[in-house]
Amino acid sequence: MAVIHQTELKPTKLELLTSWLPSRSWYSGSGEPELVKAGGFRLDDPEGEVGIEFIVVTDTSGARPTTYLVPLTYRGAPLDGAEHALVGTMEHGVLGPRWAYDGCHDPVLAAQLLALVEGRVQAQAQSVSDALDRDVTRSYTGDASPLTPDLTPDLTTAAADGQESTELPAPQGMTFRLQRVLRPAQNDAPVAPPEAIGHVAGVWQTPDGSPERGLFATLYS
Repeated sequence: MAVIHQTELKPTKLELLTSWLPSRSWYSGSGEPELVKAGGFRLDDPEGEVGIEFIVVTDTSGARPTTYLVPLTYRGAPLDGAEHALVGTMEHGVLGPRWAYDGCHDPVLAAQLLALVEGRVQAQAQSVSDALDRDVTRSYTGDASPLTPDLTPDLTTAAADGQESTELPAPQGMTFRLQRVLRPAQNDAPVAPPEAIGHVAGVWQTPDGSPERGLFATLYS
């Protein structure tokens, strides 16, 4: 399970995202965002080398708050061929220099997201070591045989940003759609579209502290 170091980051994750978000097609603000942390979860890298975090942030700069899902990976060295996906670099008080990437372009995150949908791994708490995040739910109605991801960098260089989501290729011609702009589900019960064969849903906090639940990602054949 993930080990969370209680230490200082320079710059902070919110500072990195404040600079990076306005460059995204799915950012709906008109200027510099004012971000607050709203939730998220982590996944483990089986090799123990790459940090994987799904961060939920809310931009309060506009007339109405907008909540975004940003999957990030943290590496101890640059990821070859992923310069376009670099969010920024940080100095970690324990681990030293860290390169933070848009996780949709990192094959390690793509593989673990697939494993989460299939139920082969479990979501980890965002800020507590060795703890599960039981607010994260998933489903999969595909074949019982585990899908084997292609971990070559080409898998995630094809990730494409849209107006509210990012699509990235999955094995066997499937497609992941990761929600960038989060919306609460009706009756607090996220339901995957009927054409989807898998999904991940989670919880985040509104600026006033109220919990909301919605879809994070869906898998299509």
